[in-house]
Order: sequence, then C-alpha cells, then structure tokens
Amino acid sequence: MHKSTLKALALSLIICLTACSNEPKETHYELKEFQTISLLGDSLKIPQRSEAALKALNDNLEQAKTNFEADPSEMNTIWLGRRYAYLSDYQKAVEVFTDGLQKFPESYKLYRHRGHRYISLREFDKAVADYKKAYELMPKGVVEIEPDGAPNKLNIPLSNTQFNILYHYGLAHYLKGEFEQAEEIYKELLNNYCDNLDLFVATTDWLYMTLMRQEKKEEAEKLLNNILTEMKVLETAKELTEVANAIMLDKILDYKTEIVENDSYYKRLLMYKGELAVEELFETDNDDVALSLATQGYGVANWYLYNGDSDKAKEILEKVLDGTSWAAFGYIAAEADMKRLQ
Repeated sequence: MHKSTLKALALSLIICLTACSNEPKETHYELKEFQTISLLGDSLKIPQRSEAALKALNDNLEQAKTNFEADPSEMNTIWLGRRYAYLSDYQKAVEVFTDGLQKFPESYKLYRHRGHRYISLREFDKAVADYKKAYELMPKGVVEIEPDGAPNKLNIPLSNTQFNILYHYGLAHYLKGEFEQAEEIYKELLNNYCDNLDLFVATTDWLYMTLMRQEKKEEAEKLLNNILTEMKVLETAKELTEVANAIMLDKILDYKTEIVENDSYYKRLLMYKGELAVEELFETDNDDVALSLATQGYGVANWYLYNGDSDKAKEILEKVLDGTSWAAFGYIAAEADMKRLQ
C-alpha cells in the first residue's frame, strides 16, 4: 500500500477516534419497559413517573455506577442493584446481584436483596431459595441496621438486615400458599428482630393473616391483644423532630412506641380487631395513593374472606389489581389470592 494512502488512513482513524471521544456520554439509563408476567397472565411494565421523579432516580443510579466503578465492593454492588430496582428494572437488579454473588458467595445481604426482586418478578421458588441461604449465612441474635434507599419521614432507617431476610422469607412462603412455613418464620421474626413498633405491626399483620389462612382463629385473635388504639402514628413536623432528636441524642427511644412508616398495617390490624370501620381503610392522605390501595385494599379483601364473603373479597381484589403498584406486596398477594379464587 502506498505511503500516502497509509497516511490518509491513519489521519482518518485519528479524526474518527477524536470525534467518538467527544460524543456525549449517555447520562440516563434506558429502562426495560417489560419486566414480567403477573400470576394472572398480564404483562407488567415499568410504571409512568414524572420527569422530576425519573431524574432523581437516574441521578442516584449514576452515582451508584460511579461508586461501583471506583470500588466494586459488596456494598457498592448492593447499592447499584438497589438503584436499578428503584427504577423498577427488577431484571437488571437481579442481574447485578447475581454477578455480585459470583464475587461474594457468602453475602447474605446480596441474597436478601436478590430474593426481594425475585418476589417482584413473581419467581417465588427462587426467592425462597435465596432467603433460605441468606438465613443460613446471616448472624443470628443481632440486628444490623439496613440503610434506606427511600428515606422515611424521620430520615432514619428503622429496619435491619435480619428483619428483612425473615420478613421476605415468610412472605415468599405466604405467596406460595405455604402458610405453615410462613407462620414459623414470622414467629421467629416477631420474637427476635422487631425492635421498633413499625416492624412489630408489619410482622403482626402478616402473621395474623397467615394464622387465619390456617383457620387458627383463636391464636390469631390473641395477637390482636397487643395492638392498642393509643399507638401513635407520627405526623406533625414537631413530633418527627422530637423523636429524631431523641434518637440522635441517644435518649429514651420513644419511637419504639410510635409508628413512623407502617400506618397502613396498623390500620389493617385495627380493622381486624373491630376498632376501625372497613370503609376507613380506603381513606388515605398518603402521597402514594396506589400503594395505599394495594396495602390497605388487600387487608379489606382479607377481612371479607375471613367473614365468608368471597364475592366481596373478589370485588376488592379487583380494585387492588386495577391499581399501578404491581410491585407492592399487597398487590402481589392480591394476584395470588385471585388466582386461588378463580
């Protein structure tokens, strides 16, 4: 080849490489719209979000990518997967957690998060297997605070890794209709890892439903004796500030007797106890109406089921399934129940 031709080719290559390097990098992750098939055969897709909400989630994802590229540690892997999950790309989250487990095969935390997203994708057998492994690997008799990706009103994480492993482990069995196994797990959770009222009411609620599904009505009703009408749901800025200061200053932890996050579960329990009208569960001032409908609507459907009105239960389940929060546990449980009732 002639020297002048070689020079021309080399110059063209340099120009091309320079142009390519100057191209803007992709700043936002492109979501996979289709995620999975529901238990009833429907396609489940990424929900619509506002431009502002999507930007905030993508910004968080970009930061997680940067952290992971700088240091692909166990924790940075977890956060990368969690950030994909907050964008509702559960398939990608599972992929990240799976890659992480190749590098950190003893990570009960990675198993915990992958199992959660298997539940989101309706792969309950895989979720049970992950939580079984996570439970075997996790330290027992201690609580390790788990940081929040979506902070609560206090901006203080209230859950712990041990709680989340057992909570989701029990849920996976519940969704499969394996209520005896779920009962055993929820009881261990209630006795050992519920160190504040939010965790207590959430676990009590699922254990109550699990017992009722096994027609253990007397035992279920005994649980409700621990649910008091004077339990306080924190709402005002003053209340939240006082409790936050008490925690930060290591004073008496009043938040252990006050509800910050799980008021929906509390309302369900009061309804089961007969101290809250069924209709009141559909009244909400929560910003996420769809999530509240999924959580509280599922409780109402259960109430009708327990009282022998399966037609009304189906009607409420259909309302839940008309909502958009298809990754909510109440929504997934509504799918499972509707499938059993068909």
